[in-house]
Amino acid sequence: MAEDNGSAATTAAENPAASLTSQQKAAALVVALGTDKASQIYKYLSSEDVEKLTLEVAKLGHLEAEQTEAVLDDFYKTCLTQKVVTDGGMEYARAVLEKAYGEATANELLGKVTKYLKNRSFEFIQKIDPKNLYSVLQYERPQMIALVLSYAESELAASVIAELPEEKRIKVVENIAQMEGASPEAIKLVESQLRKQLDDVLTTDYTTVGGVDYVADIMNHMDRSNEKFIFDRMGEENPELAETIRKKMFVFEDIMGMDDRSVQRFIRDCDMKDLVYALKNASPELASLFYKNMSSRMAETIQSDLEVTVNVRLKDVEDAQQRIVNLVRKLDEAGEVIISKGGKDDIIV
Repeated sequence: MAEDNGSAATTAAENPAASLTSQQKAAALVVALGTDKASQIYKYLSSEDVEKLTLEVAKLGHLEAEQTEAVLDDFYKTCLTQKVVTDGGMEYARAVLEKAYGEATANELLGKVTKYLKNRSFEFIQKIDPKNLYSVLQYERPQMIALVLSYAESELAASVIAELPEEKRIKVVENIAQMEGASPEAIKLVESQLRKQLDDVLTTDYTTVGGVDYVADIMNHMDRSNEKFIFDRMGEENPELAETIRKKMFVFEDIMGMDDRSVQRFIRDCDMKDLVYALKNASPELASLFYKNMSSRMAETIQSDLEVTVNVRLKDVEDAQQRIVNLVRKLDEAGEVIISKGGKDDIIV
């Protein structure tokens, strides 16, 4: 413990800005630049970033002169590093920075700026629907697709790769795995070409309104009485749509499709009264699944309570079932149970 304190003290002594968070450094920089220059920077920030930065400035309080100087020095070095990397490439930047600051500082600066440039490059594709991105990339060479997807969020990249033909799919994955780096010039060129191809998408504000997924989400939050009424009526008038929506959501009866371990997990957190009420009008098969995944003593207690629990309102039963469903959904989101909904969610055992 003593060594850690000593190390922290040494770091603080070497760099007074080391004790500040990145948000505090940004606030310190804005304060140091003054209102005129700071207002110019604000023009390039989103409203959300302006709000966050302003809050940090308000919370900043007093900074020692050495801390402000260190923040400005870090900012200058970062700007310089970004410029030499962009203008001359990594090797040129490394040579310039090592000569100016030494090998250790050069490595640190290059690491920070490389991460920043990677996060900034192709940032516009994060707003693109996977289908639109795929439509633009599908005919490109695997190397080009791999470069673009290396800068995408993993979920977006996975969606695009999944749609590619088998051979190209393998080549793209191999290229991403084997990719070590690309020159800033190559990245700029590809980025510029891709942006032009996606111009129509980027200049149109596409907003997803409604749809089956949205309805399923609504139904997941609806009380059991209304849920049953809607599905009963829809099942008569449009059974295919009703079935499509059902497949996208989770209802009390779907517990039948859960594995024993998941059933045991959510039962552990259930209120005993909810279990009694929920099983009051459950099918024999569903009730059997519950009993099978309880201790024999708990099963006996619930069965005994069911015998003496009479004249229960249907609404109370449905409310209890809904609370159990909400618990299952919560545990599913936390990754503690598995809800199988078919399709890509099929479980292989």
